[in-house]
Amino acid sequence: MRELEDGLAELRQTFKSGRTRNAAWRKNQLRALIQLIHDKEDKIFEALLQDLGKHPVESYRDEIGIIEKSAVNALNCLEKWMAPKKSRLPLLFFPAKGEVMSEPLGVVLIFASWNFPISLALDPVIGAIAAGNTVVLKPSEQAPECALFLAEFVPLYLDCKAIKVIGGGADVGEQLLQQKWDKIFFTGSPRVGRVVMSAAAKHLTPVTLELGGKCPVIVDTLSSPSDIKVTVKRVIGGKWGPCSGQACIGVDYVLVEEKFAPTVIDLLKKTIKKFYGDNPKDSKNICRIVNKHHFGRLHKLLKDPLVAASIIHGGSLDEEKLIIEPTILLNPPLDAEIMTEEIFGPLLPIITLNNIQESIEFINSRPKPLTIYAFTKDETLQRQIVSETSSGSVTFNDTMVQFACDELPFGGVGQSGFGRYHGKYSFDTFSHEKAILQRSFFPELEPRYPPWNDFKLKFIRFGYKYDYFNLLLLLMGLKK
Repeated sequence: MRELEDGLAELRQTFKSGRTRNAAWRKNQLRALIQLIHDKEDKIFEALLQDLGKHPVESYRDEIGIIEKSAVNALNCLEKWMAPKKSRLPLLFFPAKGEVMSEPLGVVLIFASWNFPISLALDPVIGAIAAGNTVVLKPSEQAPECALFLAEFVPLYLDCKAIKVIGGGADVGEQLLQQKWDKIFFTGSPRVGRVVMSAAAKHLTPVTLELGGKCPVIVDTLSSPSDIKVTVKRVIGGKWGPCSGQACIGVDYVLVEEKFAPTVIDLLKKTIKKFYGDNPKDSKNICRIVNKHHFGRLHKLLKDPLVAASIIHGGSLDEEKLIIEPTILLNPPLDAEIMTEEIFGPLLPIITLNNIQESIEFINSRPKPLTIYAFTKDETLQRQIVSETSSGSVTFNDTMVQFACDELPFGGVGQSGFGRYHGKYSFDTFSHEKAILQRSFFPELEPRYPPWNDFKLKFIRFGYKYDYFNLLLLLMGLKK
């Protein structure tokens, strides 16, 4: 605890010195971060392979490439983001000028998740650095090799008096939450998110919670065979492609009309075989379950007899290798745990409906998801999904790609979290937008002061409704 407090004192002193407010410092740190992932790419590949069994292509796509893109974007846009924004003021305040200036919050704490242990650690750090903060990064102990990599190499490349990596388990996390922070950014489960939020409330610390939820896919009836094939590939990519389904924005379940379900299921089975071979448990293209605890949790979902009876593809498990093959379930009981809790694994329930319009009511009957995916060419259905449901985001005719768009905010709503980041939104998340108003000493509008009378009431009433010219006419008696 003493070492932790000394480290925080150093971070506070660094922030107090003003060094991190300088654009040159921020750019140097971003360049150093880019250099780090370039120099140590092979070590990152190896750490991700050890922790999660990720293939290097998947590791680059979902981890290294994401960080490089994000850091380069922040580096290129930093001066624009930092520049004060002019504000248009009412003529009543003339002569005056207003602007909004983004200033760093201070010392921020970032909790990373284990499923994308590099990108979900360093992507928020990029926003915090770009905004001029000092940072404590707490990697997930459930991805130990990646946590070790971050603890070893981040201090060698970045300013170690401003950015610190603190490893350890839940006990260290609890100690960190006892401290006073200027911002906490957490990625993880709703259960731990509640703990974080409760601890933050003691100091009125602002928080961003990036949680999860049961992200649905709506598959409308598609007439074109090529569209159906693309849909199925993208559903598979969004379910088993990201860390074997262990992703907060991964596909959780599919909603499809009963008459169209056989076509989708048949193509799912064929494409799974094409992607992962006859024996997916031996494939190098699918990640393993992170640990025995999560493997046991997923196994428990399948042990429910009614759920087991709904399995129409896959279902085999290898506890020694921590592998569960891609598994499809058709209409499991809606009150079973697999349909009430986030799956976070390679199990895909397919729920059939009489009419695809029923998907909106189905989604609305459950907690708000982090994202909704919908494959449809029906513009009316698209408008209904956007206007009649609530989710962190909506993506039409694809899965997962919204995460890689720096121009779009990423975040949840309701139980799926709150706050947003990526690109400029990350900068804003770790900044305070300070309003600055500067006025002249002349003219002085006396009606704003007592003693009050009817004229002053009329003047103030006009002041809220009309522009400065009309106020002058009123003051000169030329307007009633």
